Amino acid sequence: MKTLRGPQQLRVVRTVSQLRRAVLPWRKAGDTIALVPTMGALHAGHFALVRAAQRRARHVVVSIFVNPAQFAPHEDLASYPRTLDSDVAVLAEAAVDLVWAPSVAVMYPPDFATHIVPRGPATVGLEDKFRLHFFAGVATVVGKLLIQCMPDFAMFGEKDYQQLKVVARLVGDLDLPVKIVGVPTVREKDGLALPSRNAYLSATERKAAPELHRVLADSAGKLARGALLARLHDDGAAAIERAGFILDYLEAPHAETLQPIASVKGRPIRLLAAARIGKTRLIDNIAVPTKVS
Repeated sequence: MKTLRGPQQLRVVRTVSQLRRAVLPWRKAGDTIALVPTMGALHAGHFALVRAAQRRARHVVVSIFVNPAQFAPHEDLASYPRTLDSDVAVLAEAAVDLVWAPSVAVMYPPDFATHIVPRGPATVGLEDKFRLHFFAGVATVVGKLLIQCMPDFAMFGEKDYQQLKVVARLVGDLDLPVKIVGVPTVREKDGLALPSRNAYLSATERKAAPELHRVLADSAGKLARGALLARLHDDGAAAIERAGFILDYLEAPHAETLQPIASVKGRPIRLLAAARIGKTRLIDNIAVPTKVS
């Protein structure tokens, strides 16, 4: 169990050389290190990642970096919340060992010329269909973070399930010596997943928002009991739209590859959905349980 400490005792490093000097004694001692990559504006979902990291490793590094490479031109990078001081304060209370908070100039210097362009689970027509350059931005920054920190473990939430699979493939393909750990989605009592964008929902939208998860859970149960994929898609899409959403996708691909499947028999399946309600876009996913009678 780690000892709690005050905010002034949590070290924040801002250059790669400072980061490597901070991590070196842990490496020399043979201690394990876990990385929790974030863009700040921390919420309960992030702290579930921190707790999972602390169960896995002796030391925990949290990175805070708002990555411009994963924002599309129509997305407002400037308005993304930046709350470094308060984030550091609560991370200190959570007994995190180190915060890695590079600037854009440190992460992407003026002569930066190398980008990672993933395929496989990054090109299956889910989030990539609606955010064309998103996973190239994610893969590039995650690749850099893993090389910079050299952790034994890196924690990613299952809420962003396609991203989790993209990162796992990245690590496997590039032979990076780190284990990617998926952490279950943190939810409100009514089932709504906990992204920071929930704050943008009006009272009416917030009341309707849990319907997205309810439909996914209902659909997963029907699939496990033998429902047809095509019928499930039509019924689920209709239910989501009746709740006031505009549906981007509702799919049931293979849980590991995210490739389409023709039959549910003998395959791990993940239901994934994205939909807009008002001005807010929500994503969610759920595992389909093993077929039941």
